[in-house]
Amino acid sequence: MYDQKILVADDHSIVRTGLIMLIKNSWQEVSVTEASNYATVQNLVEKEKFNLIILDVNMPNGTFISTMNFIKKTQPNAKILVFSALDEQLHAKRYIDAGADGFLNKLANETQVKTALEKMFTSGKYLSDDVKDNLIFSPRKLEENPLKLLSTREMDIAIRLMKGKRIKEISHELNLQVTTVSTYKVRIFEKLSIQSVPELLDIFKFYEGVQF
Repeated sequence: MYDQKILVADDHSIVRTGLIMLIKNSWQEVSVTEASNYATVQNLVEKEKFNLIILDVNMPNGTFISTMNFIKKTQPNAKILVFSALDEQLHAKRYIDAGADGFLNKLANETQVKTALEKMFTSGKYLSDDVKDNLIFSPRKLEENPLKLLSTREMDIAIRLMKGKRIKEISHELNLQVTTVSTYKVRIFEKLSIQSVPELLDIFKFYEGVQF
């Protein structure tokens, strides 16, 4: 039914294998290529034409935003489906605003994955119904860089957290009480609507193109 060429990019082999198996079992006429890092994605995009690129947001050898921009420039007709474990209610709109054509959470069940791919094949767009409802009834303005919300001190602590430093170590380096650093960490997470350091890393990669 669909003569599609798909690139599945994820740095976890078990994720790639499972997704590719589901695709091939559901659409025998679809051809699938795989990549485990951003550099390989860009190399493949230069050499081959793809209808759909399923792209993880956190892989080695590059950043998501630079890779997506490269895809858009090199193959403007290719559709990009973000495939991420990030909370779709908090992050889907950010990636759509940046140029992605769809967002699919890795916790989605088989039926939801098939629905997402079907939508990407037919309309080139996909968001879950829950995200659509959230955007309609509780719109959030994520267009601006949320890192601008952080104070100089909060930014300083955020960078140290992303470098893997513990609260006690940060308090010693900045000559602050442990409780003070903990409070700053809570504020940072609240301002960015995140719950973990990996999510903090993702936001820095997305908006600043930096890696730690």
